[in-house]
Amino acid sequence: MESLQVHNYMNQHPVTFTANMVVQDASLRFLKTKQIGGPVIDDNNQLIGFLSENDVLAKMIDSIYHNEHFAYVSEMMTKNALTVKPYDSVIELGQTMLQNKPKVYPVVDDDGTLLGTICRNDVLGAIDKHIRSGETADKLNHKLTV
Repeated sequence: MESLQVHNYMNQHPVTFTANMVVQDASLRFLKTKQIGGPVIDDNNQLIGFLSENDVLAKMIDSIYHNEHFAYVSEMMTKNALTVKPYDSVIELGQTMLQNKPKVYPVVDDDGTLLGTICRNDVLGAIDKHIRSGETADKLNHKLTV
């Protein structure tokens, strides 16, 4: 089951943001990377929040209506982001994703240092790969008990 751990399928180079970044710069990062969300980190690579395309889009639309041109990531980010550990199960994460809204999860170590991100597409790819290789849930469960 080790091969179905988050660290084997995560994006090790996700788009990241800082709390003092302006919304326009955040938007540009999303446009350049084509990612839909990313961790907000401090100077020590510690996770302090999460920013989604939706957060940025909402703020930019709001700024058009209210003629406000400066907003900071710290004002838009989700401060208590749901996270996963690199040793977590991809299958369990997939089950969690069916119940929760986030499409992208920051992957952090036990000290809260950002290691990467994992998204629904990564989870789908991991599960698809194992199904195609013939590793069904029965075989995976057997490996866990042996």
